[in-house]
Amino acid sequence: MTISSSDERDLVTSFKRVLVGRPLPSHEAPHQTIGKTVGLAVFASDALSSTAYATEAILEVLAFAVPLAGMAVLGYSIYISIAIIFLLAVVTISYQQTIHAYPGGGGAYIVARDNLGELPAQTAGAALLTDYILTVSVSISSGVAQLASGFPALHPYRVEIAVGLVLMMMIINLRGVKESGVTFAIPTYFFLGVTLITIGIGFFKYFTGGLDAVTGVTPAAVEAARGVTLFLILHAFSSGCTALTGVEAISNGITAFKEPKSRNAATTLIWMSAILSVMFFGITFLSNQIGAQFSHTETIISQLGRTIWGAGLMWYVLLGSTTLILVMAANTSFADFPRLGALHAGDGFLPRQLTFRGSRLVFSNGIAALAGFASVLIIAFRAETTALIPLYAIGVFLSFTLSQTGMAVRWWKSGHLKPDEEFVQQGGTVRHDPRWRLKLAINGFGAVLTAIVMIVFAVTKFLDGAWIVIVLVPTLVLIFFRIHHHYRDVAANLSLEDFGEAPRVQRNRVLLLISGVHRGVLHALRYARSFSNDITAVYVSADPLEEEKLKNKWATWGDGVRLHIIASPYRRLIEPLSAYIDRMADQLGPHEMLTVVVPQFIPAQWIYSGLHMNTASLLRKALLKRPDIVIMEVPYHLGQNEPQENAV
Repeated sequence: MTISSSDERDLVTSFKRVLVGRPLPSHEAPHQTIGKTVGLAVFASDALSSTAYATEAILEVLAFAVPLAGMAVLGYSIYISIAIIFLLAVVTISYQQTIHAYPGGGGAYIVARDNLGELPAQTAGAALLTDYILTVSVSISSGVAQLASGFPALHPYRVEIAVGLVLMMMIINLRGVKESGVTFAIPTYFFLGVTLITIGIGFFKYFTGGLDAVTGVTPAAVEAARGVTLFLILHAFSSGCTALTGVEAISNGITAFKEPKSRNAATTLIWMSAILSVMFFGITFLSNQIGAQFSHTETIISQLGRTIWGAGLMWYVLLGSTTLILVMAANTSFADFPRLGALHAGDGFLPRQLTFRGSRLVFSNGIAALAGFASVLIIAFRAETTALIPLYAIGVFLSFTLSQTGMAVRWWKSGHLKPDEEFVQQGGTVRHDPRWRLKLAINGFGAVLTAIVMIVFAVTKFLDGAWIVIVLVPTLVLIFFRIHHHYRDVAANLSLEDFGEAPRVQRNRVLLLISGVHRGVLHALRYARSFSNDITAVYVSADPLEEEKLKNKWATWGDGVRLHIIASPYRRLIEPLSAYIDRMADQLGPHEMLTVVVPQFIPAQWIYSGLHMNTASLLRKALLKRPDIVIMEVPYHLGQNEPQENAV
């Protein structure tokens, strides 16, 4: 049975529809928004899931002091968690103001662009894009680690499982924000319920004296023990600050919420921060009470759950829900990375392809790019969460600092306006705000605090891998500006200002490339005749006998068109053709064009396409930089009695 091209297209379309759903028309975009309940699952899963590894990141650092100071040193983790929760409160209040001031979304990128300039904006964007890629890598890797804690046999296959989960997330997100949000809401709330119940029972046992110490843990080997120093505490603090990653996601994705967008987004941010604070402190406090230890084979969540529930069903339920939320956490990046990439691309700092909305009204190219970059990181770091953590969070704290600084500048400008004055920014109109001093103080304090944390993070994590991000962000900014300059150059060259009247082409010289004399060549010859009488058939000869046969056949079928033979004793095709075309192009006069027509026959089944030379594509690559040369492919579809008359 022969499968036609239309059948092949229908098969591909049907397969795509099964994966991502039916196409959505543009007018359905307003109906693809989400409410607060689903919004918490979409935009807060990253921050909430960080409770699964933030405490572990703190204990990993404090473990270096265990042999010298004993288990009591882990008590520092409680004070560190309180400091991190205070920082979370400051950042949350600051972003509340950002959400209401910029209801169009965009977060740190838009705020920095409006108030600080293009360089800080691109820096904030580069930091956030990097952080979103790392979020996917870290959360998926951590989720696989939770799974391997309960099923050790899966440990050797962490990379394969992690990459498979990334691809699954990509496909789900290609189905659209609304549908993916509903899909992820169930596991997100399931994790919240199971974890909060576990913490509640843990505190009940603690206050009633029934909370035992953890047993059966193989602690990670400590190569060099150290005493408790300020640097060690700051190092642990910076590691725990990974709990704040994802807080900015809601301010970036305001447009995904239903009306009133700002109010719904702000409420969701409050919910997220409150839940995150309770869970993070609860896990850290209880882990300290049971004497949890950093281990490469069992996570802190697993130790806590096994101690509270025992190695039974609920322990596996906790591990399963934690794995799910860590996988779902990647959805925050899949929701925000494409939007931020589209903003950059719309401003001309990233490839324009990132602004393309797919059949489901999502930025498909951005989603695919995120999945690709995250998979590369997972493979490169072997899905090791502890290896990826040092790269994590510095980018988001840089964006925090720039965002809060930009907001402080905005309030300063607002305070110096008269009540009836205003000025327009890309993010909206700025008017006098009578509460500008209070808002300036909040954002200013937030900027100073997050800047200090960023510096602490950069110093304490520099040798662990943070240097990669410190180098990567400026490199990305440089690339962004190179892309922007390219787009500006293209716009300047294509501009019609001061262009005048375009000169008409007075003569079109045509070269018809032939490899033989057949129906496809005659079809291309008829097409060339339709726009020019100055036609030369060109044949590259490597065999004198074949050359004579072609001359005789062309004399019969060539319709009087002159034939030029190019001898190729070394059996090359593109090189002698390119040299001949170059010579012809050099002879062109003013207002003359050279068109190279390449006959191309198309097999009835696509599977046979690779069996034929694609001369037109090879010539395009060879001659693309030459002006006034057109490479035109004329298809002849095999098996069709009425060939198409239009060139592709």
